[in-house]
Amino acid sequence: MAGERRVLVVDDEPQITRVLRTVLTSQGYHVNTAGDGLSALTALSAWRPNLVLTDLGMPNMNGIELCRRIRAISSVPIVVLSVKGAEQAKVEALDAGADDYLTKPFGTDELLARVRAAIRRAGDEGADAPPIEVGDFRIDLQTRRIYIRGSEIRLTPKEFDLFVYLARRPNRVIPHDRLLEAVWGERAQDHTEYLRVFVGQLRKKIETDPSQPRHLATEPWVGYRFNPSA
Repeated sequence: MAGERRVLVVDDEPQITRVLRTVLTSQGYHVNTAGDGLSALTALSAWRPNLVLTDLGMPNMNGIELCRRIRAISSVPIVVLSVKGAEQAKVEALDAGADDYLTKPFGTDELLARVRAAIRRAGDEGADAPPIEVGDFRIDLQTRRIYIRGSEIRLTPKEFDLFVYLARRPNRVIPHDRLLEAVWGERAQDHTEYLRVFVGQLRKKIETDPSQPRHLATEPWVGYRFNPSA
């Protein structure tokens, strides 16, 4: 149905899924639930959600593997909800394809803010915007596709958001905190691991040699600079 905002909640604890369903439906979201990764993949194919919220520790297929499997077939935004707050756990989830990471316990307001941001950025806010053409790159904001010298590259929603923000500010050093706030929100300013993971993923996709990047340059201790015609 047009205009629906569908959220798939994946968690093996029924009390958690009940709470999340209550919170999200009270805000107008349509919610479906799954108790493990295998069930989630079935629901993803049949229901086509706008967002996936998933735990990490689950039977049959854990959240990390679920993220990998989803990313192989879909660009739907994924937000991980987990009791694991260590940086290593966050990096592993982001590397597997998650777009954001929220540590349990979390506040309702923060959860809803992350959900709104993920769905909004993956939506049609570029529907009337002209393409961005800079250096070797063409960015079609309507279809959320990126081309390098005419060849399309596939990006996840957060990779796309990060790349567009940099592409709109070529040849300028963008500080870490500004990038984090622009792409993940003001509460993400301390999560520099997000940038390490996503810049690394972008380099694998747009650089001829990711170990010696020409387009996405690091300014040590400061931020990143996009060189469109390097």
